[in-house]
Order: sequence, then C-alpha cells, then structure tokens
Amino acid sequence: MYQKDYILRMIEMLGDLIRGILGLIATGHFNQAEDKLDEVYYTMLHRDAAFFHDLPLERLSTTLIEDHNYSNDHLQILAELFFAEASLEYARKNYDVSRQHYMKSLALFEFVDSAYSTYSEDRQVRMQEIRQKISELKGTKS
Repeated sequence: MYQKDYILRMIEMLGDLIRGILGLIATGHFNQAEDKLDEVYYTMLHRDAAFFHDLPLERLSTTLIEDHNYSNDHLQILAELFFAEASLEYARKNYDVSRQHYMKSLALFEFVDSAYSTYSEDRQVRMQEIRQKISELKGTKS
C-alpha cells in the first residue's frame, strides 16, 4: 500500500510539474521548459530523455515493462512527459518531432488505459487531445 500511495503522490506531483512546463512553453520560455523536462525525466524515471526517445514506438511499452521493469504507473508518467515534450516541439515548430512524441504519448496512454480496470476521464480527455494534435500534424512539415 505504501508504494502505491507513493506512486499516486508522484503522479499528482507530475501533474503540477507538467502544468508548469506547459506554462513555460505558452510564455515562450522554451529553454527553461526543456531544462525542466530533462530534470523530471531523470528525477521520476531515473533515465535521461534520450533513452526514451531511442525506443521504437512499436515496442515502447513492452520494452519498458519486460526489459526495464517499469510499471504501468511509470508508463503513465512517461506518457505525460512525452505529451509535454511534444507540446514543446510543436511550439518550436519542429512538427515531425512533435508528432513522434505525441504518437509515443498516445501509445503509452492507450496501453495504460487498457491495463487499468478503472476509468479515468482525465486520461480519456488527454488521449482525445493527442489524437487531435496528431491529426493536425499529418500534413504539416517541420
């Protein structure tokens, strides 16, 4: 029970951090947002962002669960980080990179959604938001 409470507190804290990062992006503080993202990747997942970027989309969740012992909670954290990073790259007009991060975020959210037996309206809203962004980015070039 203690570990589950700890993970839940981490996810709640992540929500605050993501809102702060999205606020930095909205105000044009891209470098600060990137620095904060890098810090959160390492603090919460004990790896730098490049490690996750290099994982192929097709095996993202299975690689993290089977080879690196990540939990579904870790995957949810990573999904949020990919979402924030996709938002940053979108603001920088790096549309191809943004789309790749949105796709990884969506894949992780869908995996977590199917793995959990509880419905999360927040997760459903986030997935719909990501699908809309991916659709917008299909015809866009960086």
